[in-house]
Amino acid sequence: METINSRLLNWASILDEKTREQALATAKLPFIYPHLALMPDAHLGKGATVGSVIPTVGAIIPAAVGVDIGCGMIAVRTQYSLKDLPKDRKGLREDIEGAIPLSAGHNNRKVVATAEPRIGELKNLAAKSGFNPAQYLAKWELQLGSLGSGNHFIEVCADENDDVWLFLHSGSRGVGNKIAQHHIGVAQHMTRKKQVRLPDPDLAYLEEGTPEFSRYIAELRWAQQFALLNREEMMDRVITQFRNWVGGPVRERERINCHHNFTQQETHYGKSVWVSRKGAIKAEHGDPGLIPGSMGTASYVVEGLGNQASLNSSPHGAGREYSRTAARKAFTLAELKKAMQGIEFRATEAFIDEIPAAYKPIDVVMRDAQDLVRIRHTLRQLINVKGD
Repeated sequence: METINSRLLNWASILDEKTREQALATAKLPFIYPHLALMPDAHLGKGATVGSVIPTVGAIIPAAVGVDIGCGMIAVRTQYSLKDLPKDRKGLREDIEGAIPLSAGHNNRKVVATAEPRIGELKNLAAKSGFNPAQYLAKWELQLGSLGSGNHFIEVCADENDDVWLFLHSGSRGVGNKIAQHHIGVAQHMTRKKQVRLPDPDLAYLEEGTPEFSRYIAELRWAQQFALLNREEMMDRVITQFRNWVGGPVRERERINCHHNFTQQETHYGKSVWVSRKGAIKAEHGDPGLIPGSMGTASYVVEGLGNQASLNSSPHGAGREYSRTAARKAFTLAELKKAMQGIEFRATEAFIDEIPAAYKPIDVVMRDAQDLVRIRHTLRQLINVKGD
């Protein structure tokens, strides 16, 4: 851990100057307490750094939560071993691709039976929170159980004991994005109105005690729950396809579902604060967590160590070293295929910006995180599913 200054602690051994400057600017805000913590996967983000833990008193920065509210991971450890699996993995990949809508803007055609109770829960939560999600997206219900694109994925993996895991990454989809964008705009309007000078307009904040703050928290919590249930719904569909593929029932030996773009109230250094984790997971002592690498490298099932200085947090993944645009210019489909050798995936130029070389080496990230989490399992991909 590096103490950059009294308001900024850093766990990233790989940290470019622009990311450092962005984090320094955020850490100077007067309502940060006690300090901002940069995780090992930190990289440049919108307003606030991705891979940062931002504790605030009396205010929240909506862009510091991120536009994919509640984005996170879910994993299920099955009773199956690698030796139990059929040799042809392409069929399972295609079945998963058929069961779950992939890519930006793709939704379910109808509300399926497994989604109905989850949608009912979300409708009840929205009613209690005093808002209608349809004001942001008319058919938000059809997004429950859909993956999205970018770095979201579905994978079948095996751990160091050859136990088979089902693993996926997604968030609150279009409805969460629209909620986030709306409140980022409200925060920017409020700070302009008060003539507050900020190092970046995306560091605009909402003050606790105002109607705007309360509205954001209510809708944020709804979007976080949507994201969690979205992952549950997709995992149930993956389990169904996996069960059909192996020809037997699936017994869940373990299930972990955790956010890495979220805000919640916590107590740190004797004070109640709002902790916004933008690309970071909560890692209190004993907390189960999931840290994926890139699409062709190892992922990790971890347990939190409760590191106080990190505000009980850990990294959420490998962290980008190349922007998407830079990665598309730097790498080729042939290089992606080579990096994914031995893994069943859909080989297309659409995924070049997700090539492992565009990310920090996950083994370096995990070495940097050794005082934040304990590794319980190391996963290697067998099948990877992504949206364009």
